[in-house]
Amino acid sequence: MTTALHSPSKRSVARLQEASLLNGPILLLKSIRGLRTNRALTWLATVPVALLGLGIFNFSARAGVGLSDLSGAQAASFLADNLWLFIATILVIFMNAGFAMVEAGMCRQKNAVNILAKNLFVFALAVTAYWLVGYSLMYGGSVVDGWLYFQGLFVDPDPSGALQCAAGLGEDGCSQLVPSVDFLFQAAFAGTAATIVSGLVAERVKFGEFVVFSLVLTAFIYPIAGSWQWNGGWLSELGFIDFAGSSIVHSVGGWAGLIGAMLLGPRIGKFVDGKAQAMPGHNMAIATLGALILWIGWYGFNPGSELAMDEYVAFVAVTTTLAAAGGAIGATVISTLTSGKPDLTMIINGILAGLVSITAGCGNMTFLGSWLAGLAGGIIVVFAVSALDAAGIDDPVGAFSVHGVCGVWGTVVIGLWGVDSMDPGAAGIGLLNGGGLNQFLIQALGAAAYGIWTVVTCWIAWSLIGGFFGGIRVSEEEELQGLDIGEHGMEAYPDFASS
Repeated sequence: MTTALHSPSKRSVARLQEASLLNGPILLLKSIRGLRTNRALTWLATVPVALLGLGIFNFSARAGVGLSDLSGAQAASFLADNLWLFIATILVIFMNAGFAMVEAGMCRQKNAVNILAKNLFVFALAVTAYWLVGYSLMYGGSVVDGWLYFQGLFVDPDPSGALQCAAGLGEDGCSQLVPSVDFLFQAAFAGTAATIVSGLVAERVKFGEFVVFSLVLTAFIYPIAGSWQWNGGWLSELGFIDFAGSSIVHSVGGWAGLIGAMLLGPRIGKFVDGKAQAMPGHNMAIATLGALILWIGWYGFNPGSELAMDEYVAFVAVTTTLAAAGGAIGATVISTLTSGKPDLTMIINGILAGLVSITAGCGNMTFLGSWLAGLAGGIIVVFAVSALDAAGIDDPVGAFSVHGVCGVWGTVVIGLWGVDSMDPGAAGIGLLNGGGLNQFLIQALGAAAYGIWTVVTCWIAWSLIGGFFGGIRVSEEEELQGLDIGEHGMEAYPDFASS
């Protein structure tokens, strides 16, 4: 009985072991209860057929144009545009080093670690906030037409639309930039806006409260404002021009920092009997190196905003260079005339003022117009620094004068002597070169809109943060000791005694 019960099993094992690769799977399936009939095996055979059909359908539904489907010229254009924007992104990200060096060098030794920490950490915050919601608010679908946009949380990296555009299968006005590289480029801009704020509130703001404000700025305030122009919003419909962000990036950062500086109040010792006192920076070599890094980084900021590798990239690079040169000359001459000697801090701020002054119009200025815009920006920044001191507002590095004031100037100057394109013989659109008053009024409206939006929203944000966390300013004892020790428990130069 026992032998009889086990003998079929032994025969089955033997036959399964001896079976060919073709018959083996069939024998194995027949050994499973419910699959021993031919009908069951027939139905089972339909499973892989069904799965194959489902896979083919799914592939057909989701498959798009691949890089290998592009012609040689299409692939070259697609790769050149995306590679150039990636390189430009790296240059803009490297500007964070320039901002950190300028700010740290122009401030006192006891606050160097705090300044470096803020500038380094703020970029990490900006990328995260912009990835989570900022990019969607800036470039998403319309919610309130012209004013508010949103496309859900996080960035969709699907490159199929860009590849279809490169193959000539996209809609009119489509972009062949893959979403990932476009996001990186735009996130670097968001980080720049937050970094500008750091300079205005330097040497007396609490680190944690600054972090929270930077998150709010890069997640909500900056992206919503940016969509008005760069996502076809109401300012774009009016014909407003801001090629790379004199208003959208620089003036927004400047206004945001100005509100913080006003709510914080001046540093201890900055004003004595109502007169501004000099508080020299501790390392002008670092500040100078930072200015040169920023100048180089601007070749990603402005030419990169062409968003393509075409014949106009070099044109924008030249207008950017000429404006920086004009700014340096203007600030040096005026500072020498007013103080009797050339001031290195003004040379640095003059270069940066010239760069900010051309950022909006780098694609809408002649070479001469670019140099003049930068020259005027360099002159303006010297008087703006003095005006802020006279108003009792403490701006340790001149950030509002450079980014806020010259951001507004760079926006409205297009309405004075801007042109309508980068092509030879482009027609004037400004008040002083035959274009009439219309463009000037549009530029002034746009600059005012960004100023009002930023002032109101940032006043609310700073006030709420201060109220929730018990103020945004460090204690008097901590400020006198230095934020390096109070906020971070370390020194930038532990082997050197302060004089």
